[in-house]
Amino acid sequence: MPFIKTDFPGLLIFEPKVFEDSRGYFFESYNENVCKAEAVDIHFVQDNQAQSSYGVIRGLHYQLDPFAQTKFIRVLSGSILDVVVDLRKGSPTYGKSYSIELSAQNKLQLLVPKGFAHGYSVLSEKCEVFYKCDTFYNKEAEGGVMFNDPSLNIDWKIPKDKQIISDKDLIHPVFENCNNNFVFTAY
Repeated sequence: MPFIKTDFPGLLIFEPKVFEDSRGYFFESYNENVCKAEAVDIHFVQDNQAQSSYGVIRGLHYQLDPFAQTKFIRVLSGSILDVVVDLRKGSPTYGKSYSIELSAQNKLQLLVPKGFAHGYSVLSEKCEVFYKCDTFYNKEAEGGVMFNDPSLNIDWKIPKDKQIISDKDLIHPVFENCNNNFVFTAY
């Protein structure tokens, strides 16, 4: 099975089957039939790509319902620490964070369901991140959680003096005060 369950309901790691030989490698980064066979039936409508340098921390971002997004994240070059926080009230992992290193080398991908705040830190000199979304971006629905909220205790793997954070990401509220309208639905 290419999808690996985490302890967070609905949060899945995708490990593609990679074919390597002396010429290089090949793998399917997305196949609708493979997803449907594992009960991951998502219609993606938007692809996003970002390039960043070492020390950049992006997040923690989300969109409120009814514009919430499921994201399917992978790294094209370099490596990141991908981080999510469960915002779904009633979830067994509500208010907890999960992190995983995604890289061009390990080729792992993270499927982040609606109801999670998402962010990442860049661990390599440069990095390109690509992700699919199942809902179009809506500026009015933007939400966020402060990346360094002490209650979340996230280790971004970047020393404080090397962290590069946008002005927008520096003004998000802490988890306890974030505006969110997510309710957990069992998978």
